[in-house]
Amino acid sequence: MGKLKNSYAELISSSQIMIEALKKNEEKLSKRGIDETFINEMKEVFNGIQQLNEEQEKLKADLKSKTEALNKRIDDLWKKYSEAKKLIKMDIPPSQWKEFGIDDKH
Repeated sequence: MGKLKNSYAELISSSQIMIEALKKNEEKLSKRGIDETFINEMKEVFNGIQQLNEEQEKLKADLKSKTEALNKRIDDLWKKYSEAKKLIKMDIPPSQWKEFGIDDKH
């Protein structure tokens, strides 16, 4: 993989501009190997990357949403756990706390 000096977004944007310029200057550049085939291959790679980038952005959004939902549920569980632990300590002797997964001494 080539070195990426720019972000993906910058590379995608710059590539789109370059592809358009290559199309307009194909006649001048064809002697260097930048012909219709080269431009079409670059455009195909560009389109694939653009699609993958869009899919990745959606996955990032989905992950953020799931993380928020998970954190909410963890908070709910922590509240119930803490409440149960407090009530157990009030009515159950310390010698039996281990049965409930409580390792506290007091």
